[in-house]
Amino acid sequence: MTERFDFVRSWFQGDKDTKNSRPISTSIAIDDDSKEYKLPKEVLSTAITPLNSSFPLVVNVNASTNHEYYVYLHFFEFEKHSQNQQRSMDIAFTDSIRDNNVTLEYLQLQTIVHRIPKELSLTNISITSSPGSTLPPIVNGLEIYRVRHKQNSPTREGDGKFDAMRNIRHGYNIMRISWQGDPCMPEDYRWEGVTCNNYSGSIPRIISLNLSSSRVDGEIMGTIFSKLDMLESLDLSNNQLTGEIPESLAKVANLKVLNLTGNDLIGLVPESLEEKSGLTLSLDGNPGLCQTASSCKTKTLIGPLVASAIASAAVLLIAIFIPIMLCKRKGKPQNAMLPKKGGDFRSKCQAFSLEEVVSMTNNFESVIGEGGFGKVYLGKLQHGIQVAVKLLSKSSHQRFTEFESEAKLLSLVYHKNLVSLIGYCDDGDMKALIYEYMAKGNLLHLLTGKSPYVIKWKERLQIAFDAACGLNYLHNGCNPPIVHRDLKSSNILLSENMHAKIADFGLCKVFASDTDTHISTRPAGTFGYLDPEFYRCGNLHKNSDVYSFGIILLELMTGRPAIIKTSEGINHIVDWVTPKFKVGDMESIMDPKLEGKFNIASARKVIEIAMCCIETSAVKRPDISNVENDLKQCLALETNNESEESSSLFSSSTFDTSFYQCGSHSPPSVR
Repeated sequence: MTERFDFVRSWFQGDKDTKNSRPISTSIAIDDDSKEYKLPKEVLSTAITPLNSSFPLVVNVNASTNHEYYVYLHFFEFEKHSQNQQRSMDIAFTDSIRDNNVTLEYLQLQTIVHRIPKELSLTNISITSSPGSTLPPIVNGLEIYRVRHKQNSPTREGDGKFDAMRNIRHGYNIMRISWQGDPCMPEDYRWEGVTCNNYSGSIPRIISLNLSSSRVDGEIMGTIFSKLDMLESLDLSNNQLTGEIPESLAKVANLKVLNLTGNDLIGLVPESLEEKSGLTLSLDGNPGLCQTASSCKTKTLIGPLVASAIASAAVLLIAIFIPIMLCKRKGKPQNAMLPKKGGDFRSKCQAFSLEEVVSMTNNFESVIGEGGFGKVYLGKLQHGIQVAVKLLSKSSHQRFTEFESEAKLLSLVYHKNLVSLIGYCDDGDMKALIYEYMAKGNLLHLLTGKSPYVIKWKERLQIAFDAACGLNYLHNGCNPPIVHRDLKSSNILLSENMHAKIADFGLCKVFASDTDTHISTRPAGTFGYLDPEFYRCGNLHKNSDVYSFGIILLELMTGRPAIIKTSEGINHIVDWVTPKFKVGDMESIMDPKLEGKFNIASARKVIEIAMCCIETSAVKRPDISNVENDLKQCLALETNNESEESSSLFSSSTFDTSFYQCGSHSPPSVR
């Protein structure tokens, strides 16, 4: 069976638990990149060997009997010897298992994998020269992994909860990235919109499902929802659901809230639902629904009559206007036949009139920001939900077509780490977009402004991870991929609970196809965040966003803005961080407002991720999906106190300073 590992690899140089040994190293160029185990070249170019060649090389470790472990011993011969010389070793573990005659070849990696079951403990590893070996033993690296078995998706067990959620996901084509694996576990990664009960070791049960404004269409899958028999709340509001309300929803015994407002449902409301004890039923915004059988009959009669009248009128209008239109088209360019403003996106988000915008903003009373479109105002919808209203000012350099493009794009893009578009206004000169309101404002203000709130280190890691998830969705979850083109800390907005979302797609562009590698458009972006390769080549692409994300990571770590203007000139954050990074001065890099309250291992890894992201050459930068995975590991380091235990396990391991490898990372395979 192949195990799954969650790990962060840290490399240490030291010999406190390898007595009577000495280090050796080489300066030759090592081309081997240890494809399977992804060992850094700095590790491959160092090793230890016994002080006395006739003595064994003993490595002391500490592994308890309560856990299963895997030990990886890495051997890499970087010394070239004559043909009659050979380095062959016998390896013994304290559980009496041995690997004999491990013979090394020049510049060829050999890795020995040893499993330690729960019932055994490991106290030392002895490496000796095999009979006939002319050279002493060496070892380049040691890794010890404690196995944490993945839980068996307890939500699946019992009565088909997982199958029901899978059918809901596929039936409604829900493309949320978080809808992977088990809906409830682990708790920190449960599906978006899903709430589970506090199972305390028993089977978790889904008690709430919120699919509001999720562009769900088709009929309500009542039979599937009824399988979630512990469901207390079901929110399907503001979608494009059609057909009748299924009576099977009344069979959900614990259902207390059913919200179906803002859909296109028709027919009679099931009596069993209306009479269900303790159920709050919301049905507004469904003009085809009727409360009584007689009202349904009236609608049934009126419908065909209205349709017939409309059809007759349409035929008459066509007969009158086609000759006129044909005459008008003569001599006009082909592009005069443009679609009506607003096009096809209006059906996918809510339209607001000028009067409604004035009302929701209380006559534009509170300005909460200003961007490329113009000012942003605080608003409130009728049901008390706060919104941000972004106006397109008449003096804005954006044209209407760009406004329309943003509205179309935002109406199609949904992710929990992207600011959601609620609606728009296109009423005469009034052009506005209505977004969800983010109560904590933008990241730049919280980091460098006058806000008294100090963002804790774990919160900064979570913000970085949230933003990486949102950017990964734009780059790899959309087809075609979307390049933000103006990613910066002021475009990272925070909710009341410090949940981060990426905002402002006003400058977004879309690749023409999956095979395109770059786009060339007019200059975009903000000084300090803009990809330096843009200045050389004039191209903005996905890795340009990765560069900007690296700058945001540096801001999160240092608490400094990307650009600081002084009397001596302009100081860029990269120029400030780089010399400190090269000498490993983490204390000087980290934001003094943190007062030293951060995990040094996770902080070191974050800055190494950032330095990979801001590589001058775009091709050397990692894909944002790899950055997301690496930041997830940093969060695991911060939230899991077992990192202290891991540190003691690795204290005797490998022989180099901390090292981070840019690009993708894979755990060692277990064979």
